[in-house]
Amino acid sequence: MSYRFLFLLLFAGTALAQPYPARPVKLIVPFPPGGNTDIVGRLLAQKLSDSFGQQVYVENRGGAGGTIGAEAAAKSPNDGYTLFFSTTGTLASAPSMQPGLRYDPIKDFAPISTLANAPVVVIVAASLPPKNLRELIQLAKAQPGALKFGSAGTGHFVHIAGEMFKVSAGVDLLHVPYKGVAQALTDLLGGRIELMFDAFAQYEPHLQSGKLRALAVANPTRLSRLPDVPTTAEAGLPDYVLASWFGLAAPAGTPREAIERVNAEARKALAGVDVRQALAKLGLEPGGNSPQEYAAMIADELARWRQAVKAAAIKID
Repeated sequence: MSYRFLFLLLFAGTALAQPYPARPVKLIVPFPPGGNTDIVGRLLAQKLSDSFGQQVYVENRGGAGGTIGAEAAAKSPNDGYTLFFSTTGTLASAPSMQPGLRYDPIKDFAPISTLANAPVVVIVAASLPPKNLRELIQLAKAQPGALKFGSAGTGHFVHIAGEMFKVSAGVDLLHVPYKGVAQALTDLLGGRIELMFDAFAQYEPHLQSGKLRALAVANPTRLSRLPDVPTTAEAGLPDYVLASWFGLAAPAGTPREAIERVNAEARKALAGVDVRQALAKLGLEPGGNSPQEYAAMIADELARWRQAVKAAAIKID
């Protein structure tokens, strides 16, 4: 046996023995730069880079509501060096409405951890008479189809949030789709629609000014930024619990060592005061759970979204 061959064997053994990660890691964010997903993704990437001693760099793969990036992540090598910034849209709502997607949200990904949640808030125009959720439901039942809720388009998270509310409350509301949330918000402020179901961050200035009113938050606990707004359970609608969420996943088959290491470091980062403060400014609550818990959550969310999409007869080709 030659010395050269022995050297190669020794080198290979040393390389295999290196702890994960031994080189830079790519984080695919399935949306363009600048939005909350990109901000949170880059914040996490920096924290993981510091912990790993290896660069974790963001690759933005936007388009088609995040599904282009999701497909790219699903088809990436499962060696631990590609991570995926998963979202409600990519792993729950889009698969519920688009059966032709070229990835499976359950089979093609290895869940790692939740990262952040943006609980849905029931927001109404200040001119609307109801002052609490019970009164809103009573009014909607008394006037079926008369109250209008806006969204950023058919199939958008804000649309499905409204459809889920209709099912939970047993009411009939009229959906008005817009080309974006900003347009819907303009009409909400102008009184041309009566309510919306969305995360509260971009509505906060109008809530503070009194132009809009938050009736309930669809979360198990009250939000620190809206301490006086009751949860939907407190307001009499315990079945309506809903949030837009961000998480971290990897291609299916990624080594367990990599999954567990990323999970541990991500949860450590999410426990940091600076990260929690940064998330709070975006209207987000920190996540952080085990791969098994995140997997169970994805399966549950997917089932809920499919039920809501079926009830609303929504389909996007």
